[in-house]
Amino acid sequence: MSNTCDYCRSDAKRLTQEEAEHELKSLIGWSLIAENQERLMLQRQFPFPDFASALHFTNQVGEFAEQVGHHPDLYTAWGNVTVVWYTHKIKGVQVGDFLCAKETDRIYSQG
Repeated sequence: MSNTCDYCRSDAKRLTQEEAEHELKSLIGWSLIAENQERLMLQRQFPFPDFASALHFTNQVGEFAEQVGHHPDLYTAWGNVTVVWYTHKIKGVQVGDFLCAKETDRIYSQG
């Protein structure tokens, strides 16, 4: 993977609600959330048996994000991590966010 995100450009195509819902069908456990009725984001909560496991996953996702130069919002708590992918520069989601969600799922499945 490159060190820069090809999708984190202000001219990246922001997906419409309909396009995002179509892309969402390729993911399991993720949902689209809307902030202020306009900014779509991808969100999923991942369960863990304890805080140490949740923190380890958070760090793995963080390392992936640094590698690709595209960063999610990560909320780590005892027993779960919530991951939110969206592209800040376009105030919404684009194809790259869905690819990052798939990689997040891969990281989780490798536990």
